[in-house]
Amino acid sequence: MNDKIIETLNRGGLVVYPTDTVYGLLCDASNGEAVKKLINFKQRPAGKPISIFVCDLEMAKQYVKINVDTEKRLRTLLPGPYTIVLPSKHKLPAELESEKGTLGIRIPDNKEIIDLVNTFGKPLTATSANLAGRPPHYSIKSFNKQVAHGRKNLVDLIVDGGDLPHNKPSTVVDFTTGDLKVLRDGDQKVTSFTLHVSKSEVETKKFAHKLLQEELNRDSKKPIIFILKGDLGAGKTIFTKGLGEALGISNIISPTFVVYYEYPILLFRNNRIFVHVDLYNLSDKEEFKHLGLEKYLVP
Repeated sequence: MNDKIIETLNRGGLVVYPTDTVYGLLCDASNGEAVKKLINFKQRPAGKPISIFVCDLEMAKQYVKINVDTEKRLRTLLPGPYTIVLPSKHKLPAELESEKGTLGIRIPDNKEIIDLVNTFGKPLTATSANLAGRPPHYSIKSFNKQVAHGRKNLVDLIVDGGDLPHNKPSTVVDFTTGDLKVLRDGDQKVTSFTLHVSKSEVETKKFAHKLLQEELNRDSKKPIIFILKGDLGAGKTIFTKGLGEALGISNIISPTFVVYYEYPILLFRNNRIFVHVDLYNLSDKEEFKHLGLEKYLVP
């Protein structure tokens, strides 16, 4: 199927395709005629921008301006159901950009789309397959029902991925000024970012202690959860040791091979425990289901 999709895209065709959010309308984002055909199909008002799918931030940097601080922030969000608005480098058709000269990029958490963009070697349009002002489609049946036959003839290929979950379209986040601004809410909410740079293990532990104290001061009965994401050696275990030391626990070790360890918190009188979980070696979602971690999430 991918060969047929690539062939269609290479000749400037439009492809209806299941994405991580809704059914999308793909075309070669570098082909001006294909982009005009897409706009004609969607009956999209002039000046309304169209985002692009890229496979990673390295590809994104070819088309938008990303500074070092912004890149660090984006790596905490992507891949995911977000459209990131950034200053354009104006290497793609102007119809894709906003009147302010910005361009939206998407790096979805969807292997099929990432593989497709990788194979095609160029960005693809990342717009929904519905007509402008109409609701998005979660099935090809819905698409066929909404789109008149004459307009449907503008579409060169339809890929039926079945009924999709009723996710909202992507959350649109504007990073053009350096400060985060949400332009459209999706299923994933984004409020704000705070960037902290640690230059030593001592600083990492101090930061962990500070965050923990802020949560403890809320005096909530809910469990306090810290989710750490990073490569090996990024400092996740050091951060965790900082949390433990703040709770009077000094013997924390990485539970990589046993998944998680429990430690009693002796500073509290109500039998609270500190649970250190390491999911690095889990490759299957089914394994996660049998860990029994949900028991720790009960207030």
